[in-house]
Amino acid sequence: MSALERRAAMATLLADRKDDLLVIPGLGSTCWDLAAAGDNDRNFYLWGAMGGAAMIGLGLALAQPDKRVLVVTGDGEMLMGMGALATIGIKQPPNLAVVVFDNGHYGETGMQPSHTHKGGVDLLGVARSCGIATCLDVADEAALADLAARLKARDGTLFARLAIAIADPPRVLPERDGAVLKARFRAAIGV
Repeated sequence: MSALERRAAMATLLADRKDDLLVIPGLGSTCWDLAAAGDNDRNFYLWGAMGGAAMIGLGLALAQPDKRVLVVTGDGEMLMGMGALATIGIKQPPNLAVVVFDNGHYGETGMQPSHTHKGGVDLLGVARSCGIATCLDVADEAALADLAARLKARDGTLFARLAIAIADPPRVLPERDGAVLKARFRAAIGV
């Protein structure tokens, strides 16, 4: 199975970022990868909110229909918050994209194999069964480029699973103060 390097994948997803793109990373690796790609007031880092990224992204997409909302989370967090896919499938916000970086391991707790690795849990199948029509399996540079192009459009709810290589690059830690993050994000979106 081919796999992408996660920091490079995040940089590709955010290349030529438009002002209307709001990004919600999950706990841990995707948070650090987003910060490594460049801190931005329109990034809403979730410190300690494991399992909540997709639902926060859904709420934001519904509240800000003129902006594109990108949730980037890991396989462990998506497994924890799988019920979010059912609600996203019912609501179908056309401006929401959920991208799961899947390395088949629980990176924040010691790299134990996750359910997507040995358990056979198919996140794409779950998303499809929840009614999300556009579900992409991204495992190479061409598919990643296609996903990055699709993120610039708002043509329906999108779910993508990115096969990423197991890696532990140096952490790039963004702001940790929740009040500061909230205030700067709210100011960035004009609330």
